[in-house]
Amino acid sequence: MLSAQRERGSASRLIVNRRVDIALSAEAHGVHLGFDAMSPEQARCLMGPDALVGVSAHHPDEIRHLHPATSYAHLAPIHAPLSKKSERHPLGLAALREASRHGIPVLAQGGIDPSTARAATEAGAAGIAVTGAILRAGDPEKIARSLREALDA
Repeated sequence: MLSAQRERGSASRLIVNRRVDIALSAEAHGVHLGFDAMSPEQARCLMGPDALVGVSAHHPDEIRHLHPATSYAHLAPIHAPLSKKSERHPLGLAALREASRHGIPVLAQGGIDPSTARAATEAGAAGIAVTGAILRAGDPEKIARSLREALDA
């Protein structure tokens, strides 16, 4: 089914967390590397030139020094997370703005809900990653639609 979606030009992308082997076997569009994963250069060699190779970051300076093999960075927490107690102080929109100036797409996560999603993209985020807003919702589909509407506004 994934191959058929690629042929139809679907905007959906499958990214596998940490496991390049699984990403390859699933014909995923890319892999998201954690702090304990292989390097972006190694993942790029295995996944190929068109794959998405993402990394996690917790400070704008980490994004400034990323290897060119990296496709995007995931910056967190922007606000206090809704899904768990945070071990880190929220970075805020100013840090997101700074991180987004380094020439690589940045996904914002942490405290993102329909009321904060648009502010994240206005601060320069290429997109958002959401856990708590959907997991805590009585109606996850309604929250997902509200997030989409906030991003499209």
